[in-house]
Amino acid sequence: MPNTETVEASADDAAIGVLRVSISPRKMALKRFVNNRAALVSSVVLAIIVLYVVLAPITTRYGINQSIFKAEAGKANQNLEPSSLAWFGTDANGRDLYSRIIYGAQVSLMIGLFTGVISVAIGTIIGCIAGFKGGRLDDFIMRITDVALALPLLVVLVIVRGMLQNVAWAKSIMGETTSVRFTVILLSIFGWMGVARLVRGQVKQLKEREFVEAARALGASTPRLMFRHLLPNSVGQIMVALTLSVVGAITAEATLSFFGWGPDAGSGMTSLGLLIRDSKKAVPPGYWWLVVYPGAFFILLSLCINFIGDGLRDAVDRKSTRLNSSHGYISYAVFCLKKK
Repeated sequence: MPNTETVEASADDAAIGVLRVSISPRKMALKRFVNNRAALVSSVVLAIIVLYVVLAPITTRYGINQSIFKAEAGKANQNLEPSSLAWFGTDANGRDLYSRIIYGAQVSLMIGLFTGVISVAIGTIIGCIAGFKGGRLDDFIMRITDVALALPLLVVLVIVRGMLQNVAWAKSIMGETTSVRFTVILLSIFGWMGVARLVRGQVKQLKEREFVEAARALGASTPRLMFRHLLPNSVGQIMVALTLSVVGAITAEATLSFFGWGPDAGSGMTSLGLLIRDSKKAVPPGYWWLVVYPGAFFILLSLCINFIGDGLRDAVDRKSTRLNSSHGYISYAVFCLKKK
């Protein structure tokens, strides 16, 4: 299908003043996404956050473990309220909280992105195979996903983490249980089920369509049908699943870190989950900035990704389309204008 708009009018349409406008599905999806203000604003905000995170050496004011100044007698640098020296205040070690949030977002976004990509890749392949093959294989895979999705994720993660911490071959592949690599792999193991269900349902619908039947009649192989016809037409749903997987991984890392089971970001590093965990100690003394700013940044990041996912879902949902290739609001508007 061409990606350019075409405008055509038949003789009968011209007689009554109706102009038919043909718009490609991609442009219709883009139009719906742009018209979604929440998704559009969230995209801009997320882009700014990512830019700040990528350019952390420039956008931060201090190093991640650098004190804003050397503590001296009568001039402490610990737990200072927000000021011109430290916009978000300082922590118990006199470090700038603003800078630490930006550096912490690096690790959290990395965990979310890698986990999301791996989970979506595994779920897409398994879901496509299950939906295309059907039968007992489909039933077997879906029963496994049903059981896994029915279990409480946090409990499962903690149990599996404890089981694998002393297994030699698991350490060689996944690393130490406190490593970022272990967290990414662990979350990916249990993150593909929802994606598989989504892709499987989409593939089951698409494989009965005429273009798939035509390709099969022309002798297209199973891999070609899946990777050239089915998956490209499911890319919208896959992108939605990716956004949900990313925010789910960021939330899971923060939850594990809050209870003390999260990753150790390494020497001189931190994450949003670790900052939120450390804020527990700041509640009794009343150091509100250590609680508010990491929590607000985490909520902002999660909301942006969720709004983008909602916008993508609305954009690729063809059932919600008010504008198709031959009729719609454009044709109706042109008709009304010509009639006036």
